[in-house]
Amino acid sequence: MSLDRSPALGVWWGKSDAGGRPNLLLQHLLDTAAVAELLWDRYLAPGTRSWLNAVSGGAGRTFFALVAGLHDVGKATPAFQAKVDGLARKVRAVGLDWRRLDAESARWHHSVAGAFLLRSVLPAFGWSASTVAWVWPLVAGHHGLVPDAEKLLAGRRLGNAQGRGESWRVAQAALVQAVADELKVDLTELGAVVAPRRGQQLSLSGLVIMADWIASGMPFAGVDVLGEVSMEAARRRALAAWDVLELRGGWGAAPYQHVEDLVAARFGKPSRPLQVAGVELAEGMPGPGLLIVEAPMGEGKTEVALAAAEVLGRRFGCDGVFVGMPTQATSDPMFERVVEWAGAVDTGLPVGLLHGKRMFNRRWNEMQQCVHFAGVDEFGCDDEYAVSDGGRWERPEHAPAEWFLGPKRGMLMPVVVGTIDQLLHAATRTKHVMLRHAGLNGRVVILDEVHAYDVYMSQFLFEALRWLADAGVPVILLSATLPPGQRHDLMRAYLQGATGQRVVDLSVVSEAEGYPVFHALSVVGGTARRDVRTSVPWRRAEQVRLRILEEAPEDGAEQVVGLLDEQLRDGGCALVIRNTVSRAQQTYEALVGRWGSGQVLLLHARLTVAERAERTRRALELLGPPGGPVQRPKRLIVVATQLAEQSFDVDADLLVTDLAPIDLLLQRIGRVHRHTRPVRPAGLHPPQVFVAGVHTVADGPPAFPSGSMYIYGRHLLLRSAALVLEGVDGRGWSIPTDVPDLVSRGYGDSEPVPASWGDSAESARRVWETSERARQDIARSFLLAGEDTLGTPTLAGLHGRATGDLPDDDAVAAVVRDGTESVEVVLVRQDEGRYLTLGGHSLGPNGDASDADIVEEVAGSMVRLPPRPNLTAAAKAELGPLPGWYGNPWLQRCRALVLDANNSTVLAGRRLTYKHDLGLVDASA
Repeated sequence: MSLDRSPALGVWWGKSDAGGRPNLLLQHLLDTAAVAELLWDRYLAPGTRSWLNAVSGGAGRTFFALVAGLHDVGKATPAFQAKVDGLARKVRAVGLDWRRLDAESARWHHSVAGAFLLRSVLPAFGWSASTVAWVWPLVAGHHGLVPDAEKLLAGRRLGNAQGRGESWRVAQAALVQAVADELKVDLTELGAVVAPRRGQQLSLSGLVIMADWIASGMPFAGVDVLGEVSMEAARRRALAAWDVLELRGGWGAAPYQHVEDLVAARFGKPSRPLQVAGVELAEGMPGPGLLIVEAPMGEGKTEVALAAAEVLGRRFGCDGVFVGMPTQATSDPMFERVVEWAGAVDTGLPVGLLHGKRMFNRRWNEMQQCVHFAGVDEFGCDDEYAVSDGGRWERPEHAPAEWFLGPKRGMLMPVVVGTIDQLLHAATRTKHVMLRHAGLNGRVVILDEVHAYDVYMSQFLFEALRWLADAGVPVILLSATLPPGQRHDLMRAYLQGATGQRVVDLSVVSEAEGYPVFHALSVVGGTARRDVRTSVPWRRAEQVRLRILEEAPEDGAEQVVGLLDEQLRDGGCALVIRNTVSRAQQTYEALVGRWGSGQVLLLHARLTVAERAERTRRALELLGPPGGPVQRPKRLIVVATQLAEQSFDVDADLLVTDLAPIDLLLQRIGRVHRHTRPVRPAGLHPPQVFVAGVHTVADGPPAFPSGSMYIYGRHLLLRSAALVLEGVDGRGWSIPTDVPDLVSRGYGDSEPVPASWGDSAESARRVWETSERARQDIARSFLLAGEDTLGTPTLAGLHGRATGDLPDDDAVAAVVRDGTESVEVVLVRQDEGRYLTLGGHSLGPNGDASDADIVEEVAGSMVRLPPRPNLTAAAKAELGPLPGWYGNPWLQRCRALVLDANNSTVLAGRRLTYKHDLGLVDASA
């Protein structure tokens, strides 16, 4: 069909103002199709192209471009064309009229209208009912929400909004045919495209949105003359936009070449036994699947995960990774390591950092020093970033294109390090969730510190694993060790997704003797295959001496001070981990009173983000591996909260820790004697661990501080205490040899507690079980689909009950992390009618922060309020940005907490004071 066969093609508009003139709907559709072609050629991973080809008889590129090109056909309806009076008159002038639209008709959204249109038009071209059934949700969901089929039925009742009469039907069919003709597509031949797996459909839905968003951007100027519309023109426009936006996919088609030692080639150090075993196992997996790595702290799990990801990528068509970490603090050092690895895989491979405080990551900021958009340098460059021969600014090595840094686009970067929340969000029924799946498809997912996820977060992790398995995404899970039940549940979830069945054969999931250990699970041809492999530990086992540091629940820090006074008399570096911020602050003050502030460092989550980042850097520098740039101090005490529990590479001579559940306690023990040193202070070898936050009672269960009980619950603390007391009475623990048995006993069916604790322990167990069931039920109400929908053939109805948009990290955390909600605020001072930064720099009467250094200082004063419901409610109701912050991308959504000259204020009746040594202090606690 030539474009002049239907006059509607020359008047239907898609954008009312695109660079000063309207853009014809057909031009926008062809632009989007052309972008899809470039995504195929320059962005999609080989594995993604492979399954698209498989379902379309080798026509994957053409099919993807067609679906993307049809995404907005629902704009060819009165409900949309009536939105701009002047443009609507042109439509009426060619004989396409409609009656006045009522309120319901005016709300008939073009995404749903497009699905309704295709359900009536495509069968006329020979499309099978099964093909139409899975394709229409891709169009209906391109604004982020996939409705059910019943919502489409409203199109029959709203005929005036959809387009009533033969003239509308003919013109709409002509639009579909015009897109196909320009793409040289035989619609009849494509009518038998087979539905891919639902996880793949979801990623395709996200890719259609990605193509639409790119084609809706500034580089695509309006075209309002039909004679200028063509696929050739669209391809030229798309190519020019692609070059300006500097978009690219992951590593090349085959970055991995077989070498004798892949780990040595990438990291410069010979492989350890664990790493050799992991690479060999990845080479032997029969299909993309789940690889669980359980190994002691310091064995090199990160290296084996990245090396295995590279192998799996080569074998199964992946070209990037997502690395998920438990916290922002653990994401930052992992980002550094992934950047170095990425440079060895593919020089210049962009690496993204995805969490709300990435602006305070030094390496990330260096990578963002020179950023240009649409060929214009917006923020200026340091001298080292020179103009290239082509007259364009050189992008710093590994810096992602700016387009990927926009809202909801971060997971589309081919190599990403971020918090686990970013992945867990992909398991929620939220708007535009398909963009996250588009980014994950064709990647290898690596999740570290998996043991850290509680029963609430685990529901989202299980759901994510189901969708990833359904899409054929390889997943690597890392942990010091997993409770057998948790490992079982992780493997069950992946099997469910890979088979599409709720009830799966778990006979393949069995326990293995040995440690470190790998569990590899794949499903090939509907059959589950599992391989278990153990490895020789790189480090020899060490006997860790355990002692109880008796502390009554109401005690202060006197016992810790006395202990360290004795143990550090001849020097040494100690790590003290407290379960709450208030206990850490109290302990720090007591230790400073004895040793002075120069020998004590405090680290917790209620420091400003800039101060916390600096103290973390200092701790890692002072107590990191041997051979670092800074000499290890003769004496240093680091007092920390759970921030020191995960991915915190410090080496302490002595550990004092509050009691925690056994797996977390073992993680903390991994910080003592973490590295081999030729000499340690007298009396601090062998390694010693003093367990505090415990008050033993003769012939009865111990007592614990209320804060520890609130965080972990009495049941898990009692089980952990029983194991600790066994170690105290015996020879301590052999680390890592005893780790699997300790974790198994700490979480297994058989209670390790003494008989004398019976009634109290049984009561605590019942409370814990009731709480766990309730938390599971709450989490499941937010899941993207859940177990009950396994095997569903299409995406129809995916957002039947949408959770909605999650605008920031706090909102995401409120859904995927359990516990009392808290919010972050930015601390500023007010003095004589003007605002000041915490450092004393003037912000003027409105809080203006136009200078980049001042903006960074203000943003660096962000701190999280204590998780108290009254504080959270008051902060949300009463706090907002200062007037001068509106329009600033860093500050315009921040809540300012204004302090007086003494750095103090009252919120919700609570006195909050920021002290530079202690952090935020809640004096009312």
